[in-house]
Amino acid sequence: MHLLIVEDEEKLARALKKGLELKGFAVDWLSDSEKAKTRILLYRNEYDLIILDLMLPGIDGATITEAVRKEGVTTPIVILTARNETEHKVDLLNKGADDYIVKPFSFEELLSRINAVLRRPATQKPITLKVGNLEMDTATRTVRKHGKEIPLTLKEFALLECFMRQPNEVLSREKLFDHVWDFNSLSWSNVLDVHMKNLRKKLHNEDSEPLFETVRGVGYRLTGAVQE
Repeated sequence: MHLLIVEDEEKLARALKKGLELKGFAVDWLSDSEKAKTRILLYRNEYDLIILDLMLPGIDGATITEAVRKEGVTTPIVILTARNETEHKVDLLNKGADDYIVKPFSFEELLSRINAVLRRPATQKPITLKVGNLEMDTATRTVRKHGKEIPLTLKEFALLECFMRQPNEVLSREKLFDHVWDFNSLSWSNVLDVHMKNLRKKLHNEDSEPLFETVRGVGYRLTGAVQE
């Protein structure tokens, strides 16, 4: 899952980014409201959710939300606000926010709201994924093959989730980087290949065909070989 944080309080933003990365999310952070609006419009399909502060210098969070919704951006948006009035909350939701959280808040509360928004039917992302003999529970972050749990790192889990949501489709290196690593990662580095190598080792049995096909010059594909 790839998240964007738009927050001008550096201490808070860095704490949220670190905490969410430890939970397995790829996280970008912007403090400039104009750049954030442009990033959201240009990369609308790259983010799974946006955490947007209300009181930003320049364009406020509510105005950004309303503007990107008018441009057809459907990415879920959670607003961070210091105001607790009912009328204010209703206004945020009417302008297109999916949820809001009032400052100060605990990280656990924010995480629960993020997960709740991502589970909503509109996202069309089921909690349990099954491809052949592989089963993934995105809520508990567990993966099983033939019923046996396979321990994966956070990045390995995120990569496998991409493949299991689009089995038998070739996923480009760029797409995998966009969904698993943050915006500043170097897509030409070999970090993807290293993680794919480790993922193959953990999921492959000596008596079975390889699960992943390398498509030279493009990326990788989770093949029908999982149907053992």
